Amino acid sequence: MPSDPKQLGFDLGQRRPRAVPLPDPAEVRAELLELLEIARGAVDAAPWDRRTHRFHAVVFPQMANWLPEEEAEQLRFEFAKELERIERLLAA
Repeated sequence: MPSDPKQLGFDLGQRRPRAVPLPDPAEVRAELLELLEIARGAVDAAPWDRRTHRFHAVVFPQMANWLPEEEAEQLRFEFAKELERIERLLAA
């Protein structure tokens, strides 16, 4: 008795994948600018702990990919400068 591939969990492209909605660049921009302002506002103490610092160091540049290239590069550059400064605050 032959097995139906669907019974075994092998659906070989019979269904169409669901469309994943793309992020709204305006929302991404607003979130990145807010995070950049938080970072800039940190003068005497880091605005977050080391784990959150590493998270933002990874996620911020990835989120910037949803913006126009020139804008994304500028935001990445500015945030990287702030991360370096905050790193010194975390070390203190």
